[in-house]
Order: sequence, then structure tokens, then C-alpha cells
Amino acid sequence: MKPVRILVVDDSAYSRRSITKMLEGMPGVEVVGYAVDGEEGIRQAISLKPDLVTLDLEMPRMDGFTLLRILTNRFSLPVLVISALSDADKVFRALEMGALDFVAKPIQGNTRELHSIEQDLKWKVKQVMVSLLNKKARQSVPVPDLDKSLKSERKASKRSIELVAIASSTRGPPALQSSFSSFGQSYPFAVVVAQHMPHGFTRAFAERLNRTSPFTVREARDGDLVEPGMALIAPGGSNLTLEGVGTEIRARVKPPEASDRFVPSADLLFASCAPLYGRQMLAVVLTGMGNDGSKGVVAVKERGGQVLAESEDSAVVYGMPREAVATGCVDRVVPLPGISQAILASGGFEHP
Repeated sequence: MKPVRILVVDDSAYSRRSITKMLEGMPGVEVVGYAVDGEEGIRQAISLKPDLVTLDLEMPRMDGFTLLRILTNRFSLPVLVISALSDADKVFRALEMGALDFVAKPIQGNTRELHSIEQDLKWKVKQVMVSLLNKKARQSVPVPDLDKSLKSERKASKRSIELVAIASSTRGPPALQSSFSSFGQSYPFAVVVAQHMPHGFTRAFAERLNRTSPFTVREARDGDLVEPGMALIAPGGSNLTLEGVGTEIRARVKPPEASDRFVPSADLLFASCAPLYGRQMLAVVLTGMGNDGSKGVVAVKERGGQVLAESEDSAVVYGMPREAVATGCVDRVVPLPGISQAILASGGFEHP
């Protein structure tokens, strides 16, 4: 496979050099150029034809949002936003506008600590490389229509649902925003979410979801009571699990183990929920890179729960849903606009 060609857009010379050095140390990656502002970014995108762009949102002349809109809409380029921890709202706006994912760099004023993002940056670029390779493979080799086969072979029975557990990663925030806002009212089940996200962003994300959802949405805290109408978002950089305490079910927030590949972990969340809820649990796997959630859906199915996965038609990155489907444990494959309706149908609730 040809090297993945990357364009670095950042007005800071130090940041450009640091990011370039990090990326050039990766096999299969070529940094083909850089730009110091949005206008130069457009010129470089036209002349260099990169496969991926890393973008700092704070730039002179043309701002990063304008450039992002042009890169994603006009050139259909995947964009990784690199933004400060203090700019959570701007990051979520960028994701809603089409950014593929983001990397959180140290707070402003500590640019010498930029090397701390290297592992996250390399991991996300590697996943983009895998995604591009899979896309080319799907274009050249026909794959079975998983949606039709699953829908014809397996129909989820309608039964009472007390918990909906959701896994998502790359491009997950806009997908979650769409799903949460599409519920016309609150329903008598609880929701827990494992969205891959670094520390410092999930509280703002939960507040953002809460403003447009009939559910009460907040970042989970250790010991939170899990109850109907409540949606708990796993804190970034930590794992969320559920635990029975007497007659109640409580949230447990713990730091990740060194061996945890994805954080927050959907596998851990699903596996902790399955024995507590059994047939009254529904697991949902949305867009994302990697295979987090695939082990968890097996645990859910073994306890009699139901499983939904987002379809390839709507998933921006069909990694996690594909891996879930491959387990044979998925009951229905649904495009994103139908996720909320499918959740209600699985629990026997009427859709408004």
C-alpha cells in the first residue's frame, strides 16, 4: 500500500515541527507538507492531494472552522483536529461539522509538553490508515450484505428494557447527539455510554447532550444511582462499570489498567451490565474504529440481552459495528437515523 500522505496545518512553528516529527516516525506515513493558516491550507490541499489533514482550529486569517468545512465538504478529506484541553466546545462543534476525530494537546502555555500527545496521535492516524485500506478493499472486493442477511434471519422480540448500554468511538459524538435528540420524551429505562474520549472532555459533552435530550444526561460519578430517565456518560480516561449494591445498581468509575486498549472500555461496561440486567438489557454499537464492544456483546447475548449495531450505510467508520456483527450476536443492523426507533421497538415502547 502506498504511504498515507498527511498535510499538517498549524500556525505554531513548534507545533508543526513536533507533529511532523511524530508522524514521520511512523511506517507507512509521509508528511507531504504544512500550512500556517487556512488559506495556505486550501492551496496545499489542492496541490498536494493529501489523504489526511491534521488541523489546529486556532489560526490567523481564515479560521480552522472555515477550513474544516472546505476540506470535508469540497475535498472529502478526513481531518484530525488537534486542540487544547480548554476548547471542548470548539472540539464538539468541529466534530459536528465533519472532523473525523480529535487529539487533545496540553493546555495553552505548555507547548513544550506537546510530546505527550504522540501516542494518541499515532494511534488515531494508524486507525485512519486501516480505515482507508478497508475502504479500498471494499471497493475492489464485493462483501456480503450483512444488513439484509441479519434482518431476514433474526428479529428481536419485544420485551421490557431497563438498560440501554451504548458503545461509540470515532465520529461517535455527532452520532450520539443525533440519537439522544431524536427521542421525543424520556422513557423508563436508564442509559450508559462508553464513548472513547480523553479526560477533560466528557463533562462538556454530557452537558451538550443534556441540552437537547429528554433524558437527564451527565458525566458519571462513582456511586451514582442508575435509574430510569438517567443517562450516564463514562468519564474520559476512566472506565465505567455497574455494580449491584443491595437492591440498587450503582456506577463505578475506575482508572484504566495498563492493558486496557480502549478507554473508556465498552467491553468492560457491557460485561458488567449483562449479569445485572440479563434479558432487560440492550447493547448498541455505533460508529468507531477498532473492535471495542465485540467481547461485550457476546456477554450480553449469553445473558439473554439484545444487541443493535449501526449499519455500514450510515457509520462514518464501520469498524466497531463490523466487529460486533462478526460475533454473530447482533439482532438488528440499523442506520443511524433509525437507532432511537429501534431501541424503543426492542423494548416494546411506542415511538411518538
